[in-house]
Order: sequence, then C-alpha cells, then structure tokens
Amino acid sequence: MRVLRYPVALVAVVGLVALAAWLLSWPLSKAVTLAPVIVVGGAAVVGLVLLWGKVAFTSLQESRHPRRVLAYWLFGLGLLVVLTILGVKLPNEGG
Repeated sequence: MRVLRYPVALVAVVGLVALAAWLLSWPLSKAVTLAPVIVVGGAAVVGLVLLWGKVAFTSLQESRHPRRVLAYWLFGLGLLVVLTILGVKLPNEGG
C-alpha cells in the first residue's frame, strides 16, 4: 500500500489544481502557481466536512428519536434547495 501513496497523492493534487483552474476560469499556469494554497484549502474543506459529519452522526445516534431528527434535517435541506432554485432572497438584517 505504501507504493501507491505518492502516485495517488500526485493524481489528487493534479486533479484538484485542474478542477480549481476550470471552476475559477484561471489559466493552468496560475493554478499551478497557487497549488499549495489550493491543496491546503481543499484539505481544510475535507477536514471540516469530516468533523461536522462526525458531530452530526454522533448527535443523531444520541437522539431519542433519530428518524424524526433525520426527517427534520432532510426537510430543512430540501427547503433550502427549493428556495435556492426558486431564487428567493432573504431580507438582510444590516441594511
């Protein structure tokens, strides 16, 4: 398994840099220059997703009614998606 560690990391970095260049409409040379920032940012996002996923899973397990909590989560996410698709803008508190 150690033999594959570096090639897999290389493919992941190249893929992440290419994805960032495509999403942000950057030239590939600019994305390669910013590769360390892109990789650290990607690792931070993955870390946050894993952390909050574990928190959500633990809170779901400790709940008295896990199915009801899961239904509320799915309803809230679905409502967020529907409102985003419809283009609903929420009022801004500060302005």
